[in-house]
This record gives sequence, structure tokens and C-alpha cells, in this order.
Amino acid sequence: MEPADAISSFVSGFSYNTLDDRTKQEIINRIIDSVANAKYSYSELSPHLDPLLDSFRGKALTLSGKRASADYASFYNSFLIRYLDFNDTYLSKEPLHPSDMIGGVLALASETGANGKKVIEAIAAGYSVGVSLCDSGSLRKRGIDHVVFLGVGAAAAASKLLNLSEKETKNAISLALVPHIALRETRSGSLSMWKGGAAAEAVRNAVFAALLARAGVTGPDTPFSGKMGLINVIFGGKDFDPSPLERMTGKEVLRTMIKEYPAEYHAQAAIEAALEIRLRKEVKRIRIETYEAAKTILADDRSKWSPQTRETADHSLPFLVSVSLLTNRFWLDSYSLMRDPKVLDLMTKVEVEEVEEFTRVYPDKLPVRITVEYQDGDQDSAYREVPKGHYNNPMSRQEIIDKARKLGLSERTVRKIERIEEAGEVGIVF
Repeated sequence: MEPADAISSFVSGFSYNTLDDRTKQEIINRIIDSVANAKYSYSELSPHLDPLLDSFRGKALTLSGKRASADYASFYNSFLIRYLDFNDTYLSKEPLHPSDMIGGVLALASETGANGKKVIEAIAAGYSVGVSLCDSGSLRKRGIDHVVFLGVGAAAAASKLLNLSEKETKNAISLALVPHIALRETRSGSLSMWKGGAAAEAVRNAVFAALLARAGVTGPDTPFSGKMGLINVIFGGKDFDPSPLERMTGKEVLRTMIKEYPAEYHAQAAIEAALEIRLRKEVKRIRIETYEAAKTILADDRSKWSPQTRETADHSLPFLVSVSLLTNRFWLDSYSLMRDPKVLDLMTKVEVEEVEEFTRVYPDKLPVRITVEYQDGDQDSAYREVPKGHYNNPMSRQEIIDKARKLGLSERTVRKIERIEEAGEVGIVF
């Protein structure tokens, strides 16, 4: 079966009524977490995003309370949510940040007058599609960015929100996928602001694709399996398993993870382990043993030992571990230490190694062992394998609210999101 057919069949037949309470509550957790991320990011991104509002006028509500066209509001919201790299994660053959699509759902919902149950339904559908695509194949190993899968998931969510037919939904999927194959250069070496912008662009394209499909615009019939489709061009006609797309349940959000620390998810366990160690003497060497994905994403070249941007620093195991060891804490203000002489010196002593045994248990476990060797031969070591926020060690609603408060989200907004199922129309502003 053409995967776009499997996706559109699932989305059009999926219903809020099939969701259990745990799934609904986890979706609400991710809305709280996402809006809190957006709140904190606003002061830094608004000088770049707000000047464009006049060029994209419309009725959709952004999370800042300003209005824009549905596609630009989706871009705006999603950039704010993604910018800190502090929102949720999924790890499989391909990693993803599924909550990036929440910015598009909220923007589109505000324009269409969708109720809270419809928003939850759309997010559940989008998560299922995005997560299942990540189970199907690896884009990053082929130089393609994971936002390609995000875009398809976001198009599924937008299609559900707009009540598109199965045929229209397939067109939306095709229009989101075929024109928008993003290069992974976004996440290679020294990183830029586009690390967050790439996700926002994928969501913007997805929302626009769904609106085009609603208006009757058609897309290629075989965007995945065609001669020049994704599977043949990107995956070489193999290494893509469509079966996860035929097993979607709407509950895939339960396999995603929320971050406790403001850093790339592969570093969460490493930060926890580093915070357990108290440096006692002059350090000779720091050895970080971890799994393949953590090494190739967070220690792939020398830029990760001398990060020049925040985006590079939050994808740098040497930086994240060094700061945690030196300060015994890690929060957003820790990035001010990028050029601190003590941090720079300690990073030169960091070595990162892949351990095959650790790679084999990924992603159900994310093992990392940090060993600090002192000049006199003494050592300290710490090991973690399931960080807080992982689906095998989830954060509670209260822990997520505490995180949201630290990010500046008001109690009023938190309570509004907690009651979203009761909302006749959804218009969330941080």
C-alpha cells in the first residue's frame, strides 16, 4: 500500500472518542510544556518574527496574542516552541520533536473556531503519524532532516482539524511531502537559529498544504512509493518499513519524552550523571561512554568542543557535561558560560566513545557513563540509563507545571490549558 493511503485512511477514520484518559492527559501535558517554551522564547525571537506580521495579515491567533495568516501564525508559534530545544522528543530509527506541530494546530484552531476536543484529536493524529514515520526509516543517516516527517505529521493533524475527507487528506500529505525535502545540514557541525526555524517551516508548509487540499488542489498520487517518491529517491528503494503506518492507534504520544533540562534529549542522562559527580581535584580526563546517536549528534566534529552559538552548545556533550560538572546545575542561564575559561579548559579534557552494548538497548534505554580521572590517578564515575521525562520514567503533571512556571508561564494559562477539553473555542495566549 502507498503509505499516503495508509496515513489518510487512519486520519480520516480516527476519532477523539477512541482516546483513553491517559492519552488525553499526556497531550495536555505537551500543550502546557510547548506553550511554556514559547513564552520564554518570545523576548529573543520577537524582534525577528513580529516585523513580518504585517506582511502576513490574517485571523489566526499567535501565542503572543497577535494575529496573522494561518500559515505564518503556524510558523510563528512553532518557532517559539522549538527555539529553546526544550520541548518533547521521540527517539527511534529517526528522532523527532512531535510537539513542534502543536504550534500549527493551535494557530489553525483559533482561525476555524475548533473546540478543545477537536484540538486534542488533531494532535493525537499528528503524533501518531509523525512517530510511526520515525519507526519506518532513518532520514538523518541519508543527510535529510527529521522535519520532513514532522511536516507529514503536521499535515495529518491539520487535515483532521479541518475535517478533510480521506482523499483531501491524502492530497495534503502529498503536498506537504513532495515539495519539502529538507537537508540535515541544519543540524550538522556549528548550528544556527534555523535549528528551530526548520521545524517551524515544516509546520507552516503542512498547514498551507492542508488548506490547499481543502480548496481542491491535488498532489502526486504516490509521494512515498512513486518512481521519484521518498522511498526510491531518499531510501534507495529499501530501508523503509511502512508497516508501522498500518498499526497506528492514536496513542503514540505515550512513547514520547519530555525534557527536564534545556538541552538536546540525548544529553538528558549525561547531565543527570554529571550532576551526581562533585569534582574534588585537578582533572586529567573526562570519559563519556554512550550510544551511537548521542555520539554522532552531540560529538560529531570539533565544533562541539568549542561551540560559538547557543544552538551548537545545546547539541554539545563536551559543553553540557563540563558546565554541569563545574557548576553542579544546568538551566537556561548556563549557556552564558560558553566562553568561560574554566569551561573551555575542561572541554579539552572530554573524550566521547560509543559503547556497542549501549547502542543495542537504544531507545528503550539511553545509557551513559561519565568517568572523571584526576591527575593523581583517582576517579569518580556516574551512570544513567533512563532520564527523567523518558516514557519509562515520565514527568508528572506537577513537575511539568513547575517547569512551565520556571519558564514564565502564568498560572492562569496553565489552568486554561488543563481545562482545554471543556473549551468551545480554543484561543491560547501565553
